[in-house]
Amino acid sequence: MSKINVAIVGVGNCASSLVQGIEYYKDAREDEFVPGLMHVNFGGYHIKDVKFVAAFDIDANKVGKDISEAIFTPPNCTKKFSDVPKIGVEVMKGEVRDGLGKYLKPVIPVDPTQKSVNVAKALEDVGADILVSYLPVGSYEATRFYAEQAIKAGCGYINCIPEFIVSGKEWGKKFAEAGLPCAGDDIKSQVGATILHRTLARLLIDRGVKLEESYQLNIGGNTDFLNMVEEDRLTSKRISKTEAVSSQVPYEVPLRIGPSDYVSFLNDNKVCYIFMRGRKFGDIPQTIDLKLSVEDSPNSAGVVIDAIRSVKLALDRKVGGPLIGVSSYFFKHPPVQFTDVEARQAVEDFIAGRRER
Repeated sequence: MSKINVAIVGVGNCASSLVQGIEYYKDAREDEFVPGLMHVNFGGYHIKDVKFVAAFDIDANKVGKDISEAIFTPPNCTKKFSDVPKIGVEVMKGEVRDGLGKYLKPVIPVDPTQKSVNVAKALEDVGADILVSYLPVGSYEATRFYAEQAIKAGCGYINCIPEFIVSGKEWGKKFAEAGLPCAGDDIKSQVGATILHRTLARLLIDRGVKLEESYQLNIGGNTDFLNMVEEDRLTSKRISKTEAVSSQVPYEVPLRIGPSDYVSFLNDNKVCYIFMRGRKFGDIPQTIDLKLSVEDSPNSAGVVIDAIRSVKLALDRKVGGPLIGVSSYFFKHPPVQFTDVEARQAVEDFIAGRRER
């Protein structure tokens, strides 16, 4: 199979884990279970087939550096689990737009003497197949700007943040009319707060327990959590995470889900508290009180690796528009919500060519 030329916007912790992961798993065997991966081979594409050809950021300390160096540049704080050799691709200055919230401005320096590049032209020049967006939560204008640049450059698009591009009619239609595939919105972790909460909610319903109320509170110490201290940037994030859980319950239930605080010394560790109260047989009360602790950024990287290969398969097959089954399995706010069992089967059907999207 050919290489998958990938461009990234936002060279933060999630991008760091993704880039490290491509190097870490480049020799993964296809005939054995590999911890961390859902698919070693995805429709004929191996992990090693992912090639980074461009990256965009606004941090003055990252712009001009090779990607392999930029991913370990502060304020990035995720764990280093793999050495990354020089890639030969320098981070380019992107557009700031509304990507820099008030709590990130003191942390991320922007140098006005560094000129922003023409993003669409840069993507075309390197022959990018896919643009992966890791913009900060709340980047409404910036997300739409980069989605437009992907369309202009003829790239597939993966939206890892909770801005409703793939799940929105307007932008889904734009990608469909351009004949370009897109997947999103808001990446799920491999085993994170949302997928765990969804699974528990579905389990209770399937086993005849009436779920009556639930909350999910998350704290962390990376720049994502620092950015989300600004409540005005959280509207779409709360919607995304809440709908991911509420979609598994066939009736209205009081839910409170989303980031609750920034704790600097946690760095990239995310701590999640899930509480669920319901009634079981005989109307006897039942509660679940759970704590989950994970390294946040690596938790999504394996999912993004599969999303990348999904979009490349769609490009190969000349399928445009939102990838429905793929988005439902890999993202919190897809165009259509399935159960995770249904969504996983949709992905396997897509890989096998039994499902177009």
